[in-house]
Amino acid sequence: MLNFDLNRMIMVLPGILLALTVHEFSHGYVAYQLGDPTAKNNGRLTLNPIAHIDPLGFLMLMFAGFGWAKPVPINPFFFTDRRKGTLLVSLAGPASNVIMAIFLTLFLGVLIRFLGSPGYLIQQFFMSAISINLVLAVFNLFPIPPLDGSKILISLFPSRFEQTFYQMEQYAFIILILLLFLGVIRRVLFPIVNTLFNLLMILLMAVI
Repeated sequence: MLNFDLNRMIMVLPGILLALTVHEFSHGYVAYQLGDPTAKNNGRLTLNPIAHIDPLGFLMLMFAGFGWAKPVPINPFFFTDRRKGTLLVSLAGPASNVIMAIFLTLFLGVLIRFLGSPGYLIQQFFMSAISINLVLAVFNLFPIPPLDGSKILISLFPSRFEQTFYQMEQYAFIILILLLFLGVIRRVLFPIVNTLFNLLMILLMAVI
């Protein structure tokens, strides 16, 4: 049963909006730099979080601890090297969340080092935002369509396997929901996230 906690919702909301926005903007920005204007033409090359929110994915992040945003439209035929372009664009989202988590950790460390304790609410915001960015990064690396990991996997496999992947995609959402329901995703996701979070806490203590 979902446990609705208004205080927690208020605390995690900014971190969720930040993580989703950075993730999707990065997809669109890298695609644009590689010659694909599709995201820009669809109003997705923006830091406005409203443009990137997927209602279901947003609610999942709020209540379940993992979720997704509205996919940025990409046309790989604009890329000079279609497979390499797809790989770079797919990696951009998760990579941007990891970079954001590192930046937030360093920024919090600097605040504590030079200003003392930033206060409970500010510190909790940073911790929440760091965790959410890590969750979004790791979750999207699962090789299940429509997550980024599936596109990364397709880009790394020989082109003759592409059709097989695309045929499997029609069942992907059912598979994803089933894995979520059975707790398989959670059992794999959170140990990785916890390990990364602990590494960032080591970094935080080094800065302090």
